[in-house]
Amino acid sequence: MNLLDWLPITKKETDLRGWGEVDVVIITGDAYVDHPAFGAAVIGRVLEHHGYKVALIPQPNWRDDLRDFKKFGKPRLFFGISAGAMDSMVNHYTANKRLRSNDAYTPGGEAGFRPDYATITYSNILKKLYPDTPVIIGGIEASLRRVTHYDYWADELKPSIMFDSKADLGVYGMGELGIVEIAKALDEGKKIDEITNVPQTFFLKKKTVGTRLVTSEWNDLRLASHEDCLKDKKTYASNFKNVEIESNKKKANRLLQDVGDYTLYINPPYPTMTESQIDASFDLPYTRLPHPKYAKRGVIPAYEMIRHSVNIHRGCFGGCAFCTISAHQGKFVASRSKASVMKEVKQVTEMEDFKGYISDLGGPSANMYRMKGKDESLCEKCIRPTCIQPNICKNLDTNHHPLIELYKEVDKLPKVKKATIGSGIRYDLFLTNEDPSGKLGYDEYFEQLMQRHVSGRLKVAPEHSSDEVLRLMRKPSFNLFVKLKKKFDKVNEKYHLNQQLIPYFISSHPACTLTDMAELAVKTKELGYKLEQVQDFTPTPMTLATEIYYSGYDPYSLKPVFVAKTKQEKLDQQRFFFWYKPENRQYVKNALRKIGKALWIDKLFRN
Repeated sequence: MNLLDWLPITKKETDLRGWGEVDVVIITGDAYVDHPAFGAAVIGRVLEHHGYKVALIPQPNWRDDLRDFKKFGKPRLFFGISAGAMDSMVNHYTANKRLRSNDAYTPGGEAGFRPDYATITYSNILKKLYPDTPVIIGGIEASLRRVTHYDYWADELKPSIMFDSKADLGVYGMGELGIVEIAKALDEGKKIDEITNVPQTFFLKKKTVGTRLVTSEWNDLRLASHEDCLKDKKTYASNFKNVEIESNKKKANRLLQDVGDYTLYINPPYPTMTESQIDASFDLPYTRLPHPKYAKRGVIPAYEMIRHSVNIHRGCFGGCAFCTISAHQGKFVASRSKASVMKEVKQVTEMEDFKGYISDLGGPSANMYRMKGKDESLCEKCIRPTCIQPNICKNLDTNHHPLIELYKEVDKLPKVKKATIGSGIRYDLFLTNEDPSGKLGYDEYFEQLMQRHVSGRLKVAPEHSSDEVLRLMRKPSFNLFVKLKKKFDKVNEKYHLNQQLIPYFISSHPACTLTDMAELAVKTKELGYKLEQVQDFTPTPMTLATEIYYSGYDPYSLKPVFVAKTKQEKLDQQRFFFWYKPENRQYVKNALRKIGKALWIDKLFRN
């Protein structure tokens, strides 16, 4: 490989190509890794595929004379901005709002190479330097802040990110289709403020007396204004219900929201990507490697995690209350063809450092590959935010055989010793209903998974033991995890395996009380666990749990919900995860007495 195999990130590289001008400059808060798991690389490669000259500016210095922002000059069409693969505030701060000491998307894991609220910072800089050049924002930070949202770090409601960023246009979700349509429109001479009918985009328009709404082919749904949301938390909670429903519909309405002297327009999403469309994105000529410029700066931790992994689909119909996947990638699953997946797996096996182990063959939820509605016309009328809670939709095809066959094809490759599944699995998909005939492959899938695709530990996410908390989380009953453990132990014994089942849990989630955490400690102890994989709930923009955390109301019922908010409340809940540690023993005993559960002391601390 040589320098021309990557998208250019320096003036030297554009000169090597003989470019006097670039069409598009993409600025990202991550280091540049030319891999389909890194958004800036994907958008850059897609635009390149359509004939545009694209340059990247990864992690520009925003503190100096801004030379990084100026190195390619003014692009012919537009600047594109992404904060990176994570919201910059989630990237920077822990659930306790403490500054993190590292950044997984930077060489050497070094912190300090992106600003807080990176999308806003980058966009404001560009609007000052190049006021006449269109600025288009995208990526997960822009996507999940596209409407009035609660910002945990500022502890306040913020308007659409369009308002503070001063950008011209936003693209939400996975942006390949939209960014090409925008580029073509600009290339044909359209002005940025004339581009109002591209799906999956959002923008602000000034309200003036007598001005008509921007016309479109879509029906409109008007949300409560940003100002009304500021005045009343119940109004804000109700707003979220509409946003979530429209984000997950096959035929959605356009959303309108007044923000001061402006109206925010959020166009409906594109239809779920077809197999050929998603294949086209993954089949682009990625080097799958970090740019050579980083060779002496150390490894990029996020890349090290996925360098030998392959993503087989996008989207998730789980709808977990604390998760942003469906809000960004969509509820409906877009699956790659077997040929496209195998092509990438073979590319991984040819990497110089490949030792025979695929680290992940999965997606947002590893076992949703090729799953969709049996009758998709019914899906077009559906407004459920999740297809599997509180029950599995009768129209959902949960056949695991396509995934089983894909696993088997990968296993046949002589260079592959083992392909492990690092993504989480939804065990409710194969445990909720029975499959005695084997038609849906439930038992075959689980046995193959344990025999061939688990490297010592199978990680799953029951998240809690309380039925009330789990209902709000949109997760199955804890009884189903108990059923999974029994099945896991049975398969372990049947094939003489030595695998471990590792559950993940969350504390301080809305509706979770100290009594719920005490019950979780007792139930997991009875199953033989001393918990390791745990986390405190962190409110992130545009999740159901975050809206409840801020407002105190369930957006769907508008009933009040208890929320642990203070540092002390959150710490007290966390202590029940680690009841077995000497420093927590006395606190746990006292707390159990205080909540009227003294009988549980013996259950926890007896030998």
